[in-house]
Formats: sequence, structure tokens, C-alpha cells
Amino acid sequence: MALRDTLHRFPWGELKYVLWLPVYLLSFLMMERVVVTGYWPTQTWLDSHIPFCEWFVIPYCLWYPLLVAVGLWLLRKDRAGFRRYMRFLALTFFLSEVIWLLVPNGQDLRPAVMPRDNPFTRLAASLYAIDTNTNVFPSVHVVGAIGAAWAVRKTPSLRDRPLLQQAVSLLACLICLSTLLIKQHTVLDVASGIGLALAVGLPLYSQHRLRRFRPAFGRD
Repeated sequence: MALRDTLHRFPWGELKYVLWLPVYLLSFLMMERVVVTGYWPTQTWLDSHIPFCEWFVIPYCLWYPLLVAVGLWLLRKDRAGFRRYMRFLALTFFLSEVIWLLVPNGQDLRPAVMPRDNPFTRLAASLYAIDTNTNVFPSVHVVGAIGAAWAVRKTPSLRDRPLLQQAVSLLACLICLSTLLIKQHTVLDVASGIGLALAVGLPLYSQHRLRRFRPAFGRD
């Protein structure tokens, strides 16, 4: 009986909203092997003034559990919010791939030799080995971090937890900053990531807000 109740309560209808993820990951891996040379370098003179700081590899890596944790929380507490969150990620991630296809890009900022030897520089070097320096404009790390913070801000069950909302927003800011400080992205990559997140998120969440207040307008 307990198993039957659990299966009945499971949000089966929301599973279709994550079907885009394996498609995105597969296409991302393919694109990582297509663009190797001949790309548009996105670094500018501003990036040369940003120091390498290996400590920021920690918030950079926290991006992955952040996106998963927000998704699981929304799936349990706010299914409408989960669907908006998945739409935001799917739209922004696939639009990023379209941009990469149309404008092959990369950056040449990674240090050839790490300035120090410690666990954080070794972790950064491991990231370099796994993730290429191409397909960086816009930064999906920036887009995803903003999307997670936005979703938490818009979750009704978390309105009475402002400290948690602020903590997630702070982590999102640190993640965006980390992309610059471990030389994974450039200023242009971050700016374009913010622009893409706003271009998709503003109409997506504004539409949700208008739907909430439409009945009130109709009574006037």
C-alpha cells in the first residue's frame, strides 16, 4: 500500500520536462569535438586585468549540485515552478548551442602552467582537461546560476525563508564570478550569459505573474 501511494504521488507528468537534458548533453559533447580551432576568441583587454584565483573553483563546481537541488526541491514543492525552471534551462541551453553553431567561439586565457600547486589548482587543471576552452559565449554556467536563483526567488513555499533565497542568490553571484577568476570564461561570455538569461527569464516569469493577476483584472 505504501509503495502504491508513493507511485501515485510521484510527479510522472513532470518527467517529460527533463527529457531535453540527455539531448542537450549529447549535442554538447558532439559540439565540443567539432570546434577545436579557428574559433572567435572572446577575450578582451579587461580579462587581462582579472587575476587567476584557484579558490573560486569551489563555487564553480557547486553549480552542478545547485541546479539539481533546485530542480528536486521544485519537483517536490512547486510543480508549476519546476516546469518554468525546466523551460528556462532548456530554452537558454539550446539557444546557447545555436549561438555556438552560428558563431564558433572560444577563449585563450587558461594558464599554461599553474602558478601554484595545491588541491584547488589541481582541481582547476582537471576541469580544463574535461571541458574544452570552446563554446563559451554565452556562458551556460552563468545562465544556469541565474536560472536557479530566479526559480528560488519565485517559489511560494520559500517566501518565508528570505535567508535561503539570499544565500542562493549569493551563491549564484559567486558562480558567475568564479567563471572569470578560474579563467573558464571571459567578460563577454558572462555578459552574454546575463543577457540571455534576462531575455528568456523576463517574459517567462512576467507571463506567469500576469496569469496570477488576470482573474483580478477581469473582476474590475
